[in-house]
Amino acid sequence: MRPCLLLVDGRPGTFTDHVLSRDDLDLVLLRFEEHLSSLPADHLLRTADIPTFTIAADADIWREAERYLTWVAGLPARPGHFCNPQEPLQEISQRFAGLVGLPHLDAEQVAWVRDKTAMKRRFREIGIPCAEFAEVADGDDVLGFASLHGWPLILKPVDGWSSIDTYKLDDEHDLARLLPLPSSRRWMVEKFLTGREYQLCALVAHGRVLDTYVSWTPCALLETVHGGINGSISLGVDDELGIDTKGLVQRLVDGMRIDHGYLHMEFFRSDDGGIHMSEVGARLAGCELPSNHGLARNFDMMAATLDTYLGRVPSLEYSAPRCAGDLLLPYKSGRVVKVTPLETLLSLPGVVHGRMNVASGDDLPDQRASHASAGYVQIVGPSRQAVEDRMTEVLDAFELVTENVS
Repeated sequence: MRPCLLLVDGRPGTFTDHVLSRDDLDLVLLRFEEHLSSLPADHLLRTADIPTFTIAADADIWREAERYLTWVAGLPARPGHFCNPQEPLQEISQRFAGLVGLPHLDAEQVAWVRDKTAMKRRFREIGIPCAEFAEVADGDDVLGFASLHGWPLILKPVDGWSSIDTYKLDDEHDLARLLPLPSSRRWMVEKFLTGREYQLCALVAHGRVLDTYVSWTPCALLETVHGGINGSISLGVDDELGIDTKGLVQRLVDGMRIDHGYLHMEFFRSDDGGIHMSEVGARLAGCELPSNHGLARNFDMMAATLDTYLGRVPSLEYSAPRCAGDLLLPYKSGRVVKVTPLETLLSLPGVVHGRMNVASGDDLPDQRASHASAGYVQIVGPSRQAVEDRMTEVLDAFELVTENVS
């Protein structure tokens, strides 16, 4: 039977582009009125003929679910599958999917993959090590945690993503610059971990981890907001960690009752080989990590991912493994005066794909987020080091000049 998918359409991306290109399924889009400004005009034009349900801003979710059920009954095909590929819309979209009878994460599962304190408590309950942590409300709470566990520490929102409003605090002076903590959000602290940070992705079908994919990050994610190389490299080769990542993720999947889909995680490996899980997201990884994994193994990661949301078990057939990474191009606020053409970057060794998000004359707002970029390129190579060296060559060739807007 031809499947029909309800896809959350909050921000265009490579996975959404893949789903839109498929002609072997029926598609219904789910949008949220308050996020429509994130959808470019060309994306709206491309999707104009696709049935789309838009949840009204500040509407009662129960009433919106009832309105959807009435609306969808008049469509030629009614969705039996659901996918939310993005982090910020996790709570509301999963709740909505449950109300309209589609596969979804329940409220407890959403807390485990979105509420970082609930997440880390669950890690400990199922025997997965993580850093010491605590929820805090004010500076005294932070100082109390530091007196027990020492400096430095990490301060971040409980529901944060993409390193937004996440800070490394070396002492009480760093803390003082951030006080008072905004009461509109919940905050937490955790002990700063040393060692190497990795990103870990997995595909899950019918509760079973099909495979895992490790990425090396030249810089820790938090360092990227201070100018560190903002990229990741999928280790199709050079994966010599000596870690049973598949077994680790299966413990997490079992403990969080994850049935299917794409999981994205970060973990730290200490110098003595110990593993501490940082975070987990039940959705596609950001930037181009999923397509990096496909490039590194010469297979269609987007099709395999879609299969898991359609209730299928994809066939994972790899060939000619290599390393492949995505490099986010440096970003700076102001009016763009000059930017290196994408064609110039695509002519460099190993650069196989890219996208430029800015052009001369654009006004770029100030952003402090690990996903902030002028665009990206994807780079392949025979080893991790080769890809990292090619990233440096791209950065040397790239120039973004902006001027202040008065």
